[in-house]
Amino acid sequence: MQNGDLQIGGSDGKLMVKVKGRANFEYAVPLRELAARMQVRECELVFEMSECSAMDSTFMGVLSMLGLAAVRAGRKLTILNMPPNVRAMLRGLGVEKLFDFTDAAPDGLLELDDMERPGDSMLTKAETVVEAHQTLIDAAPENAAKFAKVIEFASSDLKNLREKENNR
Repeated sequence: MQNGDLQIGGSDGKLMVKVKGRANFEYAVPLRELAARMQVRECELVFEMSECSAMDSTFMGVLSMLGLAAVRAGRKLTILNMPPNVRAMLRGLGVEKLFDFTDAAPDGLLELDDMERPGDSMLTKAETVVEAHQTLIDAAPENAAKFAKVIEFASSDLKNLREKENNR
């Protein structure tokens, strides 16, 4: 992940995430951690996506985790300025319904910190891949056929990594 491609900032009950370039699995771990925090925190979550050129399935799964957390809390995650071709990716997986889309300038400027996470372990990344793809299936069961092999391979990797971790 290049420095500055994922930025997160917040104040007064609002959290802003800005995504630039191709949103991929490298963005997933910090966003998964954010999803876990969202379970216990009441705040508005806004993604600014005007500079996002594409998303991989792991990123879309983690974005869906955040969307589901927002829905469970009685609100929706807001996505600002998502290019139509990128939005079509969410529509194709049946998870577009989890989000409110708008084309507008962010309401109030927030301080955004660059998220650089070079220390994420292989175990954490593997857990994130499995959880992200399982979320895509939970949100739209028709995705099961699309991601069964991904989950199978990632789960196998996860099992092997856990065994190595336990044997240390």
